[in-house]
Amino acid sequence: MFDMHTHFIPPEVLLWLKEHQHVVDAKWEKKAPDQAEFLVINNKWGFELKESFTKPALYLQEQEKAGVSHSLVSPIPQLFMYDFPEAITREVSSVYNAALAHWVGEESERLSALATIPLNDPHQAADELKHAMDLGLKGAIIGPGVSNVMLSDEFFIPFWEEANVQKAIIFIHPLLCDDARLKKRMMPNLIGVPWETTVCATDLLLSGLLDKYPKVKILLAHGGGFLPYQIGRLNKGYEKWTNVSASLQAPPEDYLRRFWYDSVLWHSESLNYLVEVVGSDRVVPGSDFPFDLCAWPPMIHNERGVQSLLSI
Repeated sequence: MFDMHTHFIPPEVLLWLKEHQHVVDAKWEKKAPDQAEFLVINNKWGFELKESFTKPALYLQEQEKAGVSHSLVSPIPQLFMYDFPEAITREVSSVYNAALAHWVGEESERLSALATIPLNDPHQAADELKHAMDLGLKGAIIGPGVSNVMLSDEFFIPFWEEANVQKAIIFIHPLLCDDARLKKRMMPNLIGVPWETTVCATDLLLSGLLDKYPKVKILLAHGGGFLPYQIGRLNKGYEKWTNVSASLQAPPEDYLRRFWYDSVLWHSESLNYLVEVVGSDRVVPGSDFPFDLCAWPPMIHNERGVQSLLSI
């Protein structure tokens, strides 16, 4: 079994955070006796530092116990650090990627990995993506934009050009939504996260970017957010409004089949619908391990989608 959506924090990254805790305003907080410490960066994104996040041997042991034979490991979104000066984002990306490349080199039968990049500087992001892939990583995990600049914006052209040259996997994984209406009942996570994916993926689809950079393999987290389940509305808009269809060479439904999607939906009927709409070769097993809301083990064992995503 494969797992194409899983996260890890190498020891080298934790050491960097300790050494730069005042620069990035890192805090370690104990919230309950039965929980590990929570790591909070810049008073924003707190998460529990479970041992399976940080101990390589334990991570591999947990994967093996669940029957996962190969994992695509991603950095965690809380450490994208796009809201810091570019030099900081670049440095933590370099440390993270080098550590993952070393680990993958030692465990090549069990692991592949994606990089994190300084997306707040697209030229540096392009350079780091190339360097990370030269080290053996498969692409990068990124957020849905930077400071309200959407990924289809011209600002990101240097990054997309390099990703296209590299035939990179680009895994779009949002942070929590900061919409003020979603402050209660865990809604920033429950609906905010898939909503951010929906906004980003819809923008990419309607912008014509998929035609401009056809060699990039865009993987959408959490089953593509809400996009696959509202594709009829996009198709109708395509028929009615020229400012929807102007940048497209085909109806939105056709472009839906050019993304990849993980299986992190926790609902078999929703997953079956996704496979029916986009094709089994576009849906890959994923878990979001070891976050609290992980679908563990992955819901599907589909190797066809994995092969199409990882092939170059």
